[in-house]
Amino acid sequence: HDNVPVLSFAALRGHCRACGTAISWRYPCVELLTAAAFASAFLAFGPTVSFVVASALLAALIAVAAIDLERQIIPDAITLPGILAGLLIGVGTGRWLDSLLGAVVGGGLFFAIIVIQPSGMGGGDLKLSAMLGAFLGWKVLLFALFVAVSVGGVVAVGALATGIRGRKDPIPFGPFLALGGATGLFWGKEVVAWYLRGFAG
Repeated sequence: HDNVPVLSFAALRGHCRACGTAISWRYPCVELLTAAAFASAFLAFGPTVSFVVASALLAALIAVAAIDLERQIIPDAITLPGILAGLLIGVGTGRWLDSLLGAVVGGGLFFAIIVIQPSGMGGGDLKLSAMLGAFLGWKVLLFALFVAVSVGGVVAVGALATGIRGRKDPIPFGPFLALGGATGLFWGKEVVAWYLRGFAG
């Protein structure tokens, strides 16, 4: 009864019932964000299998972003099962090739970055990108990566310009990948279709 999302935090006034230790605001923030993500997925996809898949992906992305922000790691316990789940969903929906290519493109791009600039990205980013590709397909993945790089670049420049971060201070990229993945989930297909229509016209 002390683990009901948001409500328990409010009832306990942000402190453990047993020892009185303060509970981090990270918990209710993550819980509220997850609830908002699920509601958005329901509005976008309705009571369908797509809603269930979208909710699972969004929950994973929120967890990854929160963990990477705090600890600068992206857990294999989320990304590796996520890659497998994305591929299996691709098989089940008949888009297995798009899903497989997405995982390969996502992992391959970051593998190339790591080889060229080893200190630029980590293996967690590689696996998270592969997971996004498995869920979204390779075309939508490219849009998601564009969003992630664009937003991440703006934030990084702002952090450097204001002195919040130094040139050698790490800036976790997982939250930007998560944002790009969520953006791709909701609007990626429409953006890709709009972009390709420009070539057809």
